[in-house]
Amino acid sequence: MDAFIDRLDYPLYVVTASADGERAGCLVGFASQCSIEPVRFMVWLSKANRTWRVARTADHLGVHLLAPEQKELAELFGGRTGDEVDKFARTAWAAGHAGVPVLTEASAWFVGRVEQHLDGGDHVGCLLCPVDSGTRPDAPHSTLRLSDAGDISPGHPAD
Repeated sequence: MDAFIDRLDYPLYVVTASADGERAGCLVGFASQCSIEPVRFMVWLSKANRTWRVARTADHLGVHLLAPEQKELAELFGGRTGDEVDKFARTAWAAGHAGVPVLTEASAWFVGRVEQHLDGGDHVGCLLCPVDSGTRPDAPHSTLRLSDAGDISPGHPAD
């Protein structure tokens, strides 16, 4: 399977959540639109990640696209853990629909209502129904991909 997986260069996303007075966010590679009508999007969160601990009780999640030039933002959300760092104190954001943190520098974003969770092993899938979205008018159309961020070591604590 490694020979197949090693050829993938999928887009990366920052997923944000807010629940029970806490905010969290992480860099995610496992995500995709999974239905056309109705539009649905699935994001997979690591069970080892603080974002999952917040997201599992959240009604809505934010999904953000970054440009390749935004590697520093990807490093913040992918290479640091919210157990040790307040990521939102280090970047611009605003409360979006249902209080979900929306990163104002993201190229594009949407907030989705969590329809269901699916246990996939070491990750949990969150099926999202989009309820709000936006783009930064001056944002490039290119998207941060796995190959752009291969040197970012995951920030969540090891099991």
